[in-house]
Parts: sequence; C-alpha cells; structure tokens
Amino acid sequence: MTVAPSRDEAAGVHPAALAAPADVADASVWAVRTEGLTKRFRSGQVAVDGIDLAVPRGAVYGFLGPNGSGKTTTIRMLLGLVQPTSGVAWLLGRRMPESAATVLPRVGALVEGPAFQPYLTGRANLARLEAADATADPRTARGRAEAALERVGLAAAAAKPYRQYSLGMKQRLGLAAALLRPRDLLVLDEPTNGLDPQGTREVRHLVRELAAAGTTVLVSSHLLTEIEQVCSHVGIMSRGRLLVQGERESLVAREAVRVRLLTRPADVAAATAVLRRLGLHDVVDEPAGAEGAPVTATVGDHDPAAVVAALVAEGVAVLGFGVERPSLEQMFVELTGEGFDVAR
Repeated sequence: MTVAPSRDEAAGVHPAALAAPADVADASVWAVRTEGLTKRFRSGQVAVDGIDLAVPRGAVYGFLGPNGSGKTTTIRMLLGLVQPTSGVAWLLGRRMPESAATVLPRVGALVEGPAFQPYLTGRANLARLEAADATADPRTARGRAEAALERVGLAAAAAKPYRQYSLGMKQRLGLAAALLRPRDLLVLDEPTNGLDPQGTREVRHLVRELAAAGTTVLVSSHLLTEIEQVCSHVGIMSRGRLLVQGERESLVAREAVRVRLLTRPADVAAATAVLRRLGLHDVVDEPAGAEGAPVTATVGDHDPAAVVAALVAEGVAVLGFGVERPSLEQMFVELTGEGFDVAR
C-alpha cells in the first residue's frame, strides 16, 4: 500500500519540523510568535529588523507605530505574503509560510485595504471568496455571507456594486470577508481606515465581542485611541524595530507616576525643599502662569495625601495638587522621540 506524501512532505519539509518548539510558540500559549524576523529589500532598506513578536492566545494585541514603521510588512510576512530575509514566524503554533495551507483557514485578515471585483455586488464578492475556499462548506456559504454583512452593517448595501461603495463601506466589506467563518486569529491592518466615528466605534465593539468569544485579535494601527480603548497587550514599532511589548497596563505602570503642585511663586523654593526632603525624585519647577507656579516630582511609593500634608505643615500654599499617571502616548513619545496621531 502506497501513501501519497502530504504537500509539506513533497516540498521536503517534515511535518514535525513545522510545529514550533513548545517553549517558543506553544499553540496553547501563543497565537503569534516570531524570532529574529527580518525583511531587507533589494535597495538595502531594512523594513523589519529582527523582531521577536509574542501575541498571547485570547489577547487583543495592539501593534502600534507610525506609518512606515514596519507594521504592515511584518503582517505580510506572518501571513506568508512576503518572504522574510531571515528569522522565523509561527501562527497558531505552526511555522509560516510552510504551514499556510493548514493555518490560514483559521485566520481572518484585512491587510492594506480590501481588494474586490468592482462590478460585483458586495454579496457576490463574498460569494466569490467562499467559492474559492476549498475548506468552506458550500451548503452554508450564503448564510455565512449574510451574517457577515449584517455584522459589519452592510446588509442594506449588499446588492450595490462594489465600485459604488465609499471608502468606509469598502473597509466594512473587507471586515466581512475576514469574518466569513469563525477564526482562531484575526489580523486587522488599520481596520478603521476611512470609517466615520460611528463606524470606528462599531469596529471597536466588534473587536471586543470577538475577543470575548475567544478569538485572538492582532490590530495594527497608527491611531493611539484604537489601541488604548480595545487592546489588552501592546507592541510598539519604530523604524522597523519592536521597541517594547507586553500587557498594556503593565507597560504603562512601568513609567513613573508624578505629582503636580501649583503654589505661589514665592513658595517654590520651600516646596521643592519639602519634596526633596520627603524623598521624591526628579523635582522640577516650571515657569509660573496665571494659576500659579507649577512644581512636579516623581511620587514613587509616597502617599500623595501625605505629601500635601507635609507641604501645608511647612507653610507652602497649595493652590492645586494632582497626580499625573503615565499614558500610552507619553510612553510612545519617550521611547521613540516621535509625535503620534492621538485622535480620529
């Protein structure tokens, strides 16, 4: 009896070699994992420089960075659309691109805007995608397409030709295509591009809904508000390098919490002396304004209420006092020295 080799075996790749080592990309732990992933173009430009991406199962991972930072190139390598110059990538515990045929049916993706046939309707475009998917059940294709259109708010426009769609409608259809079937991993590259504020809110709600159902979502964006509102984990890219990644709350908490005092210009010297005596660090007095003279300091483990009490006890006029907690935006600027789009 002769057994035909699998596609991977025929290509000279033993199936056992396609699974990642358990301590690197265990499918029960990581939805996405890379080691030293690099893309260098023929021009010599390094678009992605040796990144070690780690996206936990069940996370909403915000892949954050300005346009041109290497996010889309990274995603294209993860999905097998671009060959890495070096390094290794695993999706759902399987090595890419060697395992693309078995992994990609479990992955929904929207990358660099959707591409559809302009003269077909939205519904017909989805039907065409379903017909091209050998792993999809044709008996339930229509129902899946209608459910996906409803989910992204395109049911009323399903019969319109794609060429008549606005940019936002095209983006919605791309999302519908990614949601035709239940996915273990959803990869969204700038998913709110072209959407109005209502559409942006709907996408955020959809991402939360999918995550609650167990889908891992990788959201690439240059808009800080998207990341802050929906993501449990964050990775920050700049100039092709992954600068930092981890749980969003933990990353922000690593940054120093500061207190900000408003006092009279005449009390600035006394205020800074009290703060330093209490053990607060990085004490800075800023130029006085109409509301008073600001003095800031890193609070560390000190109780802000006790700091205020000490200032009052020394006769320092406390015109205002607040705690400034670090934000994702502050961390980004400090890491990269770059500005950032923080609003829609």
